[in-house]
Amino acid sequence: MPRSAFTPSRLTRFALQAQRRLGTLVLIAVLFGVLALASPDLLARQALFAASAALIVLCGVLVLLARRHRRRNAQALSVLNEFTHRDASPTLVTDGEGDVLSVNMAARKRFDKDLEDTITGTLQTTVANPGGIVFRLKTRADLEGSAREDMVTRKGHIRLAVHQAGTDTYIWRLEDVPTAAGTQEGPVLPMILVGRTNAVLYMNDQARKLAGGRVRTLDRLFDRLPVIPGTVCELTGADGTTRVLVSEVEAGAGRRALFLLPPGSEMMPRDGWEVFQDLPVPLLKVSPEGEIEAYNRLSAGLIGNALTDKVHLSDLMEGLGRPITDWLKETVAGRAAQQSEFLRLKRTDKEVFVQVTLNRITEEGRPALIAVLNDATELKSLEAQFVQSQKMQAIGQLAGGVAHDFNNLLTAISGHCDLLLLRHDQGDPDFSDLVQINQNANRAAALVGQLLAFSRKQTLRPETLDMRDTLADLTHLLNRLVGEKVMLTLSHDPVLHPIRADKRQLEQVLMNLVVNARDAMPQGGEIRIITECTDLTEPLERDRVSVPPGKYVTVQVADDGVGIAADKLQKVFEPFFTTKRTGEGTGLGLSTAYGIIKQTGGYIFVDSTLGAGTCFTLYFPVLEEAEPITPQPRKSAAKASGKHGDGVILLVEDEAPVRAFASRALRLRGYTVLEADSAESALKTLEDESLNIDVFVTDVVMPGMDGPSWVREALKERPGVRVVFVSGYAEDSFGETQMKIPNSVFLPKPFSLSDLTDTVHEQLH
Repeated sequence: MPRSAFTPSRLTRFALQAQRRLGTLVLIAVLFGVLALASPDLLARQALFAASAALIVLCGVLVLLARRHRRRNAQALSVLNEFTHRDASPTLVTDGEGDVLSVNMAARKRFDKDLEDTITGTLQTTVANPGGIVFRLKTRADLEGSAREDMVTRKGHIRLAVHQAGTDTYIWRLEDVPTAAGTQEGPVLPMILVGRTNAVLYMNDQARKLAGGRVRTLDRLFDRLPVIPGTVCELTGADGTTRVLVSEVEAGAGRRALFLLPPGSEMMPRDGWEVFQDLPVPLLKVSPEGEIEAYNRLSAGLIGNALTDKVHLSDLMEGLGRPITDWLKETVAGRAAQQSEFLRLKRTDKEVFVQVTLNRITEEGRPALIAVLNDATELKSLEAQFVQSQKMQAIGQLAGGVAHDFNNLLTAISGHCDLLLLRHDQGDPDFSDLVQINQNANRAAALVGQLLAFSRKQTLRPETLDMRDTLADLTHLLNRLVGEKVMLTLSHDPVLHPIRADKRQLEQVLMNLVVNARDAMPQGGEIRIITECTDLTEPLERDRVSVPPGKYVTVQVADDGVGIAADKLQKVFEPFFTTKRTGEGTGLGLSTAYGIIKQTGGYIFVDSTLGAGTCFTLYFPVLEEAEPITPQPRKSAAKASGKHGDGVILLVEDEAPVRAFASRALRLRGYTVLEADSAESALKTLEDESLNIDVFVTDVVMPGMDGPSWVREALKERPGVRVVFVSGYAEDSFGETQMKIPNSVFLPKPFSLSDLTDTVHEQLH
């Protein structure tokens, strides 16, 4: 904001502050002079005289600067007075403390004897709690340069506006806001202005008459709180208990205006509808047959151009589940189970939900209905979001449970297929069929893995990653995926901090996003992958998610494709939701990406404009460790030396097909296998001390005692035995338990014949 005449410079502000202590400075200068005269030392005398003279000069400069500022202030104030003198609205100029510097003629006439030295004191007889209003407006004016607020007073609606004229000067302007309801002839509805704590801030004359006087709190009027808008409530007033239909309008700053309408049983005058024309509540007058007989302006704005006279209510809204005419007839007859219903407007431009409350009236002996509308779009949106959240949670739990059972089945299918393949060579006519079974079992295993990724129950192997290196390794594969018509460009931040994630899973996320971007541009285009370092100083709030402050590495995958429609944008992370044709996708790509990112501790957001393109943004927390953590090599990478067939295995598995395959696979490699179908049976087998067991191969989740529990019990007597845990669940579900068991490894289901035998071989050697 440019500095005005009211805005002093830093030197002038210093002068204004120092002038308050001018007497002290002069006293110090005189004291220095007296000390100089009394000092026998020539050098000390000269120094004290110089200090005294400097202070006197400084005092003179301060006085001149302060006088110049006051003169400029007076000139600026004169200009403001000239500008506001003929203004028809009351205008006051104040300083930063609220002291009135000048007022125009309109303000003098308006406030007359109520004119005080401060803006708060002047407004005391006009509005309730002027101190809070003045503070709120001044604070907003300091931030934005100006502010205004509409208020309801005893004498009508007013608007108080403030403009900042400098760092310490404010112009306050009071305007009367005309209301159409106040200018029309006829009755005015009772209105009560209520604060956050149900304190009654204002009542118009009609409300005072109805209540029998001024009340301070809402509970003095209504026995039952809270007052629900759109319902008929009992009001205790001057004439006893009265039934009123309550309609609510937001009045800003946490306040609300309650309009008290007739409950519907009284006769409505023929010209009474004009009173409702400018009421800030959407109202419809409906015949018992459902035709619109009258409506006010606000209902026309809510419903749209389709609202006309004689149009049927069912042509405007839907969603009752039965004919709207039946609902209207039941209400007229007094048989309706509930007067309020949530309906959806038949608007083509946007989705709008309304809460419709019907009230019966009698007009010239003929029944009719008054429909009070409340915009319930936000409420229904929140309800839909809650239902969606519950649905996603249920799908996640279902996916985890189903994946466990499917992994057992797939282990038996693929395992026995491996056993058959050992007995058939490529020339055998059954060999191709077995290969097909094996390949489809692997595809099913991958599908189950995607379900586990979505439910965040897969096994992750995190390591320290640099996104530039990860993308560099992946670029060759991505370029082959996008094809010749699509160009892939990468842009990196010069300084990227390391993150911690599973490299293989992160590569799957990036491939899914790039493939979707490619499919969105059938005619070709450009896919941009951009990495940046982002430092969030405040929480990032979007899509019902709060990203906490901190340092993040962001990855953006943007395209110029067809985009995603707004109604489908919130569903893209749902499993099995896809816009592709049958056979082109399973709908698990983005849900898998979502699960992997969330399990890694990151965040994923999507922005899209129909016809302009889509951008996915990934947030990964920066790894805070000072020393880089070297990734731990996978145990399957290094093959153990030695031959199979030199050990005794105790196999514990409650699923008979899995146990049959595992025991045959191990015996084919020459191992001696002892089988048990439960933990209790395994412990009973170990009671024979003559048995020398080398490796325990056990399922984790079993009826009765689970795998880790019986292994800990067995290791008390046989501490040197090594352990292989197998499970259809993720390793993380019991990772802490496994870490406490020495010499143990994890083998996820489904596993192949070679996976099982190689893992056992590595444990033995």
